[in-house]
Amino acid sequence: MKLEKVIAVRTSKTIYRDGNYVIKVFDEGYSKSDILNEALNIARVEETGLSIPGVEEVTKIDGKWAIVTDYAEGKTLAQMMAEDPANKDKYLERFVDIQIEMHSKTAPMLNKLQDKMKKKIAQTGLDATTRYELDARLASMPKHNKLCHGDFNPTNVVITPDGTGYSILDWAHATQGNASADAARTYLLFWLAGDIETAEKYMSLFCKKTDTAKQYVQKWLPIVAASQSVKGKPEEREFLMHWVNVVEYE
Repeated sequence: MKLEKVIAVRTSKTIYRDGNYVIKVFDEGYSKSDILNEALNIARVEETGLSIPGVEEVTKIDGKWAIVTDYAEGKTLAQMMAEDPANKDKYLERFVDIQIEMHSKTAPMLNKLQDKMKKKIAQTGLDATTRYELDARLASMPKHNKLCHGDFNPTNVVITPDGTGYSILDWAHATQGNASADAARTYLLFWLAGDIETAEKYMSLFCKKTDTAKQYVQKWLPIVAASQSVKGKPEEREFLMHWVNVVEYE
């Protein structure tokens, strides 16, 4: 494997392309169990038949763990939105349609979204009363088994060069659970990127296309915001805590 062409640099990992393959190399000290779980997530999602880059190998390169996947040819929807802003609404609709298709799949071996959220709430450092309220709200939400991405945003959707196909990247946070929780996270990701107008358009589109009440997706926002705050980005934490705290609990 040649680690020459860097295509992305993320926190604690660097992503390279070598011909038809992508090599995600993790920094030393990165959790081995998280790396192996990510590779397992990809394999389990592959089995649903959804269009994603398949996992080819888990290996070590110069003492660092790496996951090798297929390369997805094309442009991300984020690139397309940036290059062709006049058609941003059209790309957003495509984005929502792809998310809905993903939610139509089930992967029974994936971790459960409710379990992951409960664990994250415990790690937030919030006071006991707020954690209790969040746990109670989480327990009251319907338990589904839909394929959820956990980081579904336009940088993780590649459209094929001919425009007909797509591929969904980055399955590190995949779970099975309630699609509205996944939509709530996507909504927050648009907010975190500073694109509030698109966040609101996204929420309206998702709710219209899935015949879901906005209030139902919004009920997930404090839970998802609390979960997202554990990721360790200080500049995001204050903003996310606002979402956790502004909600009137029933």
